[in-house]
Amino acid sequence: SEVATRCCQIQHPIYLMKGCHRVGVKPTWKEISVEFVTRTKIHGLKFVFCPDKSRPQRVIWIVAFFVCISLLCIWSRNRIQYLMSYPAITKINMVWARNMSFPAVTFCNKNVFRVSTLTKEDLYHSGYWMDLMYPNHTVMEKSLSFLKDSPKQGLLSLLDFNNYSPRPGYRVNTTEMMGRLGHQMEEMLLECRFRGETCTSRNFSTIYTRYGKCYTFNSGLDGNPLLTTLKGGTGNGLEIMLDIQQDEYLPVWGETDETSYEAGIKVQIHSQDEPPFIDQLGFGVAPGFQTFVSCQQQLLQYLPPPWGDCKSTPIDSEYFSTYSISACRIDCETRYLLENCNCRMVHMPGTSTVCTPEQYKDCADPALDFLVEKDNDYCVCETPCNMTRYGKELSMVKIPSKASAKYLAKKFNKTEQYIGENILVLDIFFEALNYEKIEQKKAYEIAGLLGDIGGQMGLFIGASVLTILEIFDYLYEVRRVLH
Repeated sequence: SEVATRCCQIQHPIYLMKGCHRVGVKPTWKEISVEFVTRTKIHGLKFVFCPDKSRPQRVIWIVAFFVCISLLCIWSRNRIQYLMSYPAITKINMVWARNMSFPAVTFCNKNVFRVSTLTKEDLYHSGYWMDLMYPNHTVMEKSLSFLKDSPKQGLLSLLDFNNYSPRPGYRVNTTEMMGRLGHQMEEMLLECRFRGETCTSRNFSTIYTRYGKCYTFNSGLDGNPLLTTLKGGTGNGLEIMLDIQQDEYLPVWGETDETSYEAGIKVQIHSQDEPPFIDQLGFGVAPGFQTFVSCQQQLLQYLPPPWGDCKSTPIDSEYFSTYSISACRIDCETRYLLENCNCRMVHMPGTSTVCTPEQYKDCADPALDFLVEKDNDYCVCETPCNMTRYGKELSMVKIPSKASAKYLAKKFNKTEQYIGENILVLDIFFEALNYEKIEQKKAYEIAGLLGDIGGQMGLFIGASVLTILEIFDYLYEVRRVLH
């Protein structure tokens, strides 16, 4: 106090002062401390050491100063902990566009094999797969009893192998068999229009899924440019009329993965970068109805760890170049079957050996069913950081109406009953020419932390970044004097 009084309050004329130090005299650490206390911008500190204040006043200032310091430390710790929790927020924006790329549309008939195209050779080699025969190629009695009551009497003659001998060394080509026995696009497609213009079966590319032979519109894999739409609403998307050919459905004589209890098609709307995973993600469309599917494109952007849990690294796959959940699942299922059955299913990528019908029955189908339904640890697929999704709203009306049934029957040379049981119309369009952008963003970053701490420093002790530099400068001067 005496030094402070002499140095900072009494400006004696016989001394030439520089700051609070006499020129030519090395200051002591006490003089440096006095100068720092009297000149610092930290509120309250100079009143703590001011000799003009009474003891009670100085005690009050000491308590107030340390309370403010404590509050500043508590708040700063809270902000640092919040930053280290890596918080994130989600922002949703609606973006309008002049035109939009139309999605890929994949559909499959629920029936895998057409009964009229089956041959004796097909049944001999795949009857066990279809649960018609035993592994020794003898026909099951229960299957025969069902077929005797079935309208598909032609199968009974095909199942008579008394005078049949298979070709020596013949190995079934499962891919060729599925392609030949599956429903053909040229026969199913009755009408097709995109944005009011006629399209044909050539606008659809063939793809295989667990439902067998399927077809994709606007796949981007057939060499044609991706189609775009300029307006929203019906008439500005894809409209197709299909004949599902129920007369070609295999009769149900048992429960297998290739047996369908339903009639209709399965549809998936997806981006061109994502392979269809229609057995898990598709929706059904029934005959006898016109189904309207109003779509809205959604662009989703997630944050990688530690803010989120999306996958930002490229896909580690020899089959796919772009990561998606569907690609990850198909890649994982392919590796699982190769490890357990030493073959792959027809719809799986790669050049490995395709499973024979016997391998489908004994290994591939049970293994894949187990993987999908029970094994939750083998195929763990993270959400990609960037993905495109299509929200859907479905509505439907009855087709044909009583007024149009006779006309459609005459137009397609079918009976009215056949039209009602087999014809469906699928209309897919954008609800509006906009898309929803959903972004996950960092809720708190270093800039926010510095701003919060700086604001609290100013509120509690009146300090700033330059005040912190003053403290470091003071400590440097004291250290230099002491050493």
